[in-house]
Amino acid sequence: MPNKTKNTIFFCFGIILIGVLIQILGKAKGNPLVFPGIFEILKSFLHLLQDFHTYRLIFTTLLHLCVALLISTVIGIAIGMAEGLSNFVRQLLKPLMIMLRSIPMIVLVVIIMVLTKYPKVPYIAASLALIPLISEATCEGCRRIDKELIDVYRLNSNFSLRILFSVYLPLMTGYLKQAFINAVGVGIKIIVTTEYLVQSKNSLGKAVYSSAYFNEYQEIYAYALIMIILVLLVSGLPLLFIKKTKS
Repeated sequence: MPNKTKNTIFFCFGIILIGVLIQILGKAKGNPLVFPGIFEILKSFLHLLQDFHTYRLIFTTLLHLCVALLISTVIGIAIGMAEGLSNFVRQLLKPLMIMLRSIPMIVLVVIIMVLTKYPKVPYIAASLALIPLISEATCEGCRRIDKELIDVYRLNSNFSLRILFSVYLPLMTGYLKQAFINAVGVGIKIIVTTEYLVQSKNSLGKAVYSSAYFNEYQEIYAYALIMIILVLLVSGLPLLFIKKTKS
């Protein structure tokens, strides 16, 4: 059996394991309201998929995520390249990157809520949280490039955007792929959390808040399942596109 098929089967077993754990927690807690049955969750999930309003919520959250990923990718790569090419810049920005990685998300969101308008909070909070992740991967990828390859291009040209896209980024593809996959998972959690806190209109975060307010916990789990699918799609489709373009 091919490894890809095995991984898919194991992944499906992992999803079943989550359902089993929810059932066990429900039995242990003795509270079917907080831990509804797996069939109730699936029923709510299918009901949400049939509702057009659900896709409006998904679109809003995906828009927040895509904009945050774009901002953090551009800034993260720029910072990461500067850190990879200069030890001075790396040491200078190291405390800032540590602070952004370490600061509790709720504290960061509250600060941003005070400083800017609520509709901008999901973009800014997610971008600030993802920049260190992408910049660190970029910096590490840049430092790992064979110096002999760098010396070859330096004989013919100075560093430029053309060199960045034709030499550096292709050689750092592995690091950037993994950073992107991690950024999607972390990003959607941050986006939904900030949407929940600032009550973003027509968003998954707002929907989760409404479900919790009305004690519709089966909907909360259904929305969580939708978010898992979104993470798989957003992180998988670009990688699939890259593979096709290479072939």
